[in-house]
Amino acid sequence: MTSVRPKLKPETPKTVTAWETATGNVVWLRADQTWTQDLEEIGVFTGEAAEAALAAAKTQEGSITDPYFMEVTADGEVAGRETLRESIRANGPTVPYGVII
Repeated sequence: MTSVRPKLKPETPKTVTAWETATGNVVWLRADQTWTQDLEEIGVFTGEAAEAALAAAKTQEGSITDPYFMEVTADGEVAGRETLRESIRANGPTVPYGVII
């Protein structure tokens, strides 16, 4: 499964994000190539290291779904034109669970 997303320049700091297939939870790739649900633990990649991280993530499809680059700052903060979308993915729904609108 893939989605069309903005292409990020090689020098732009990025992380790899996906969904954990078994749970549907959002996950991010750590620098050691393992997955985390904690934004404080994400790996920040640029250049060829970023491409290699995404390629490695794509080999894990089955346990994760639809890995892609997400723009971040050098410190690992959500950034870029997808900030609102990625912030919602990171922090959960904008409406509390169980609230009927």
